[in-house]
Amino acid sequence: MKRLSAAAVMVLAGVGAARAEVTLIKNATILTVTKGTITKGSILIRDGKIAEVGQSVAAPAEATVIDAAGEYVMPGIIDCHSHIATEAVNEGSVSVSSMVGIPDTLNPEDIYIYDALAGGVTTVNVLHGSANAIGGKTVVIKTRWGKSAEELPFEGALPGIKFALGENPKRQGSPSVFRATNLRYPATRMGVEDTIREAFNEAKIYQAEWNDYRAALARGEHPEPPRRDLKLDPLVEVLEGKRLVHAHCYRADEILMLLKVADDYGFKIRTLQHVLEGYKVAKEIAAHGTGASTFSDWWAYKEEAYDAIPYNAAIMTKKGVVVSLNSDSEELMRHLNDEAAKVMKYGGLSETEALSMITINPAKQLMIEKRVGSIEVGKDADLAIFDGHPLSNYSKVVKTIIDGQVYFDRAKDVAGRAAKEQEKAQLIAKEKERARKESEGQRRARPGAGEQAPKPEVAQ
Repeated sequence: MKRLSAAAVMVLAGVGAARAEVTLIKNATILTVTKGTITKGSILIRDGKIAEVGQSVAAPAEATVIDAAGEYVMPGIIDCHSHIATEAVNEGSVSVSSMVGIPDTLNPEDIYIYDALAGGVTTVNVLHGSANAIGGKTVVIKTRWGKSAEELPFEGALPGIKFALGENPKRQGSPSVFRATNLRYPATRMGVEDTIREAFNEAKIYQAEWNDYRAALARGEHPEPPRRDLKLDPLVEVLEGKRLVHAHCYRADEILMLLKVADDYGFKIRTLQHVLEGYKVAKEIAAHGTGASTFSDWWAYKEEAYDAIPYNAAIMTKKGVVVSLNSDSEELMRHLNDEAAKVMKYGGLSETEALSMITINPAKQLMIEKRVGSIEVGKDADLAIFDGHPLSNYSKVVKTIIDGQVYFDRAKDVAGRAAKEQEKAQLIAKEKERARKESEGQRRARPGAGEQAPKPEVAQ
């Protein structure tokens, strides 16, 4: 059964219409994350930006008013590790696949974008998979359901690249997991480190060639340019701080290894993804200036995860690491607010620290904190409105707003479900009728019961 298109769901849900120039959300409990909590507060949105926040904000005559009495408004949730909205995740044929990129495969009709909105998620770091020591290019998007692929990327966000350590990149070379024809180097953790180092050795040489070429041009010379290498271009961007590294990892030893490799080649790891043994080396992670994007309480689901503990996020936070909680799952993405609540149970973190892990902290990790991650004047009006406190698992998202536009409205979504069910029933009926006619046509084409098929004529 084919799912409805993005445009069809938008129409039925009643969202995605042209944005009102001015919107006022009033009577809400506002969880700003960085500026405390405002009771019975208001947020004035003008041209997609937060123009005013406080308890006494006047509504301009032309404003669209959202009465959020009894409801909570928080910054839009940011997921620093996801694989939604893409037609492809892994290019696992080679150990270094930095020439491929998620931006080239964005799918704006992926229904998980809408599901993310239903969970209050407004910004997502869409990553390449973890089959490679150095994987493909990544992209930060806003969950603008109904927009084109060109309109999904977060304007001005630095691009990224995916690295991976441990079992995932090395098992690609293991005949016990993949068929023998798919063998490739590396097959050990030692080989993973060597693969990364060799790639940056090549990138350094390539960078020097281009620097020499540009210097010669500046001197008025006319040299031949170096040969363009699409695999090495992104790695040079990493060396020059123009592309962020997001590294899949689990164990403490491999975390320390990657930090040392980065130091040796003069770049930074922006985030360690999953980083389930980060609590063991939290001081070293903090000293490197690296963020940690982890799970709340996942463990023992694979060989590398047996030393994971639910206190990981809290311990790293207390050691000075900027920590976020990610989903890596279309399902988990819909309730990251519940995942954040767990760090209050496991580690005794405060309500603000918990909310920070799905708002301002991932914004810092993606270097977009000046635009999103908290409710402050001048920032993008990316907001999630809940019918109860977001850290309660009884609470639901009632509206999700991006750039001042309502992209998800639970009341309109519920009201439109009858129409969607009716359309679904009509499509099923049409499919059954088509199948019936096709089957009937096939029966008529066959000889009837007791009849013999005509014998082919024999040439005389």
